[in-house]
Amino acid sequence: MSRINKNVILALLTLTSSAFLLFQLYYYKHYISAKRAVKKFVMLTSSQNVPVFLIDPLILELINKDLEQVKNISHGSTSECKFFCVPRDFTAFALRYHLWKNEEGWFRTAENMGFQCLKVESKDPRLDGIDSLSGTEIPLHYICRLANHAIHLVVFHERSGNYLWHGHLRLKGRVDRKFVPFRKLQFGRYPGAFDRPELQQITVDGLEVLIPKDPVHFLEEIPHSRFIECRYKEARAFFQQYLDDNTVEAMAFRKSAKELLQLAARTLKKLGVRFWLSSGTCLGWYRQCNIIPYSKDVDLGIFIQDYKSDIISAFQDVGLPLKHKFGKVEDSLELSFQGKDDVKLDIFFFYEETDHMWNGGTQAKTGKKFKYLFPKFTLCWTEFVDMKIHVPCETTDYIEANYGKTWKIPVKTWDWKRSPPNVRPNGVWPISEWDEVIQLY
Repeated sequence: MSRINKNVILALLTLTSSAFLLFQLYYYKHYISAKRAVKKFVMLTSSQNVPVFLIDPLILELINKDLEQVKNISHGSTSECKFFCVPRDFTAFALRYHLWKNEEGWFRTAENMGFQCLKVESKDPRLDGIDSLSGTEIPLHYICRLANHAIHLVVFHERSGNYLWHGHLRLKGRVDRKFVPFRKLQFGRYPGAFDRPELQQITVDGLEVLIPKDPVHFLEEIPHSRFIECRYKEARAFFQQYLDDNTVEAMAFRKSAKELLQLAARTLKKLGVRFWLSSGTCLGWYRQCNIIPYSKDVDLGIFIQDYKSDIISAFQDVGLPLKHKFGKVEDSLELSFQGKDDVKLDIFFFYEETDHMWNGGTQAKTGKKFKYLFPKFTLCWTEFVDMKIHVPCETTDYIEANYGKTWKIPVKTWDWKRSPPNVRPNGVWPISEWDEVIQLY
């Protein structure tokens, strides 16, 4: 009996020891290796004066929950590993490329420190329409692996409009698809655009790192950062077929429209109201990467749930008087403001139904209502007239709904009540409501 007990005890001890050993191996693989990789990477970038900053969503969220306490921790503190030891496959950092002075030296030092690094580059999309420069490649992402953990260094490029852009992470040629679990990367599934963050230095798990000064804002940007580039090649082909209008009048209109759009963007941003390029302004961006010179107005879209009661007063305060107000918040709201040089700003409010979206139109003389139907869409960033600005991600569907399959052909005569293929009659405003729903100034 005692012999059996000894065997049982021995077996239990062996099992417990094995379990403890496995736990230690797991801990080293998923916890210690992550901290070790990050520590070496921070040492690497510091030694090479590479100004990287932490953008890892998981780590930033943890830091933000305890930000004030983290700020008070001094460098070299031996406190427990609370952040960089969280199990994960990657830690994401970002680099402003124009501040990087010695790429080759950085790579050599990284390899000497035990990192295996992969560089992902591609042509600069802004040069896509210029034959002599279209092959020029720029770095987009670096992935450096150390043991079981990898550092994802996202390369941010400065763009017009005071924002940062990163490219799509596309694997080319004979790149080892098993180098790291690429599908788990949180940056690079598509190009992205971010406001330029102000940075602050803090001590995290004994390491000095830079993070966005407003981590909440940066974290909120990540899921909505998708960027669509202007179609430079198609725009070039368009102007080869249809000569651009470079008359004095056309140039003057584009200048006024650009200034009006920038003023509208600043005003709506200050209010915290999302908006996007709509109608002819969206068509001009998508078709020719420019403002259509014969359009005579600037068109923006706003989701009705983002409407704020002080929109009108905010525009009036910046020198844009209300020209007309049609509809009401519950139905077919539309605002028009008068800019300088006879250029209008039209704002269309979009309503969501089960399977589509729509904005309304009103004929002032008759009170007739119209409805413009669009397939459901989401918003992406783009660059237009030196601005980071929203457009519908599903741009082709949006444009075709409004202008039909022949949208690539310029049409200078346009009837807003009949020409759009997506327009539908929507009844008539009761005369008793005209004072409210048809306001002309």
